[in-house]
Amino acid sequence: MRAPASFVIIAVILLLWNLMGVAAFVMQYGADLGELARTDPDTARAFAQMPGWAWAVYAVAVGAGTLGAIALLLRRHVAVPLFLLSLLAVIVQFGYTFLGTDLLAVKGAGAAIFPAIIILIGISQWLYARNQAAKGLLR
Repeated sequence: MRAPASFVIIAVILLLWNLMGVAAFVMQYGADLGELARTDPDTARAFAQMPGWAWAVYAVAVGAGTLGAIALLLRRHVAVPLFLLSLLAVIVQFGYTFLGTDLLAVKGAGAAIFPAIIILIGISQWLYARNQAAKGLLR
């Protein structure tokens, strides 16, 4: 079965989205906290206090999402569990960010908007891959 053009377009968009996540991770992990503290001291403090396990979960989230998008492009069924792993890691990561830090108190509820979008996209990409697998498009 040949993949419809819409499938390829969606898979490429998901790959680009997940690559942006990898870029964000690299920039945040390697951020010059002194420089960041001059413009956003609260975020600099949050990055400085973030435990190693939380950085590892963040890496799993973006890594699994990117591998899931590549697998989707290659029409491999492994995209489904990779997207699920990414989604679970995103939930753990933001769970720590919002429950284990005072970031919401400091920055306000607006700080949760982009993480909510990330979680919704994570759910969407997992459900999309699951749906495509059910249709027999992924092998």
